[in-house]
Amino acid sequence: MAEQKVLEIDRSTYDHYNEDKFIYKTKPGLTKEIVEEISKQKQEPEWMLKKRLKAFEIWQKMPMPKWGPSLKDLDLNQITFFQKPDAKKNANKWEDVPEDIKKTFEKLGIPEAERKALAGAGSQYESEVVYHNLKKEWEDKGVVFLDCDEALKQYPELVKKYFMTSCVPVTLHKFSALHAAVWSGGTFIYVPPNVKVSMPLQAYFRMNAKKGGQFEHTLIIGDKGAQVEYIEGCSAPQYNVNSLHAGCVEIHVLEGARARYSSIENWSKNTYNLNTKRAIVQKNGVIEWINGNMGSKTTMLYPTSVLVGENAKSDFMGVAFAGKGQNQDTGTKVYHLAKNTASTIQSKSISKDGGITSYRGLLNIKKGAKNCKSHVQCDALMIDNISKSNTFPYMNVKEKDVDLGHEATVGKISDEQVFYLTSRGLSKEQASQMIVSGFIEPIVKALPLEYAVELNKLIEMEMEGSLG
Repeated sequence: MAEQKVLEIDRSTYDHYNEDKFIYKTKPGLTKEIVEEISKQKQEPEWMLKKRLKAFEIWQKMPMPKWGPSLKDLDLNQITFFQKPDAKKNANKWEDVPEDIKKTFEKLGIPEAERKALAGAGSQYESEVVYHNLKKEWEDKGVVFLDCDEALKQYPELVKKYFMTSCVPVTLHKFSALHAAVWSGGTFIYVPPNVKVSMPLQAYFRMNAKKGGQFEHTLIIGDKGAQVEYIEGCSAPQYNVNSLHAGCVEIHVLEGARARYSSIENWSKNTYNLNTKRAIVQKNGVIEWINGNMGSKTTMLYPTSVLVGENAKSDFMGVAFAGKGQNQDTGTKVYHLAKNTASTIQSKSISKDGGITSYRGLLNIKKGAKNCKSHVQCDALMIDNISKSNTFPYMNVKEKDVDLGHEATVGKISDEQVFYLTSRGLSKEQASQMIVSGFIEPIVKALPLEYAVELNKLIEMEMEGSLG
């Protein structure tokens, strides 16, 4: 039944938008006064305000990225950086969410997914989390699942220790500094030692307003021997003006812990998706990244694993789709800083109608990090002759005693494949969709069923009319 519901997704599900209803919102653009006002609205401690203001100063001084996709059409003076919706914050019952907002999340299937398959769910609308709930069985085991604003109030010392300190420094790049200055909402997860959360936790982030910005912060801490799976979904309606998403994900995998982070980002095709995601992995820890990037006018996204402890491991699987007017610049980075660390990278991209996909990766192996193993595989599929696919694999290896492998393929849907399938009764469009589905199968298989079906359906919608 759940599968059938997901199969009925159409583009209007994501392009639906509500009339703007805000309790408070800042003026477009960003000033010191707006940063101070955001902190005041949230009633934050002094140390967080100081962190925001320092980040604002750094942001002002840092240049825009000169590499990768062009950001010349991103006018930050037109972006509204904080919008407080007319809704109860952190409602733990869906009936307490305002009707128009609730209907949006119902269209996206969030309440149903929570009832059937999740340990807890959170939903953010514009700049604030409007719903958050954790099943009691996990609460009783000491699991903490809050939005970051609430975590700052209830667990200030824990947030202060981990928030943009060792994992994602404020100074990493211009948009990490911007994020630190204006962040709002997001997710905070703490899993105690040796607690294994057997059901996924999920958060869904929705931008509704024109010329809006969303800057949610996700902070996950898996203590020694813990296990957690977290899923993020993202969407926004289509407008004819640009929006900005510059969230941040920080994952701390302590000794012997395991964390899996999955996301399907389906931002509208007027959105700049400039997200930052990083994990620090201690001894015997494991981080798994599963990323699907569908929407966005421009994406620059490179989930990063920093393997600081012996026997730490990172696995990355990602798929990016670029159609007309889209530039998907994605990939991953792995830093091997200790002995016997391992990583696997499997990246797939699809481009059509002049879309551009790029794999941009970095593999960095420190001298003394002996017996490291890594395998990188990049596969690109182009549907036509006007699309583009690029691969930029950078390897900085300062240790001889390592085992490295790299494979890259670029191909097109061949006439022979299409002919074979059409001779068995399929249309050309069905044939192309089947070939693409087979191409992304390894990533799809790694997702929970509902999300796998949704990703396949999104690909199908993007592929409609590909072979005319």
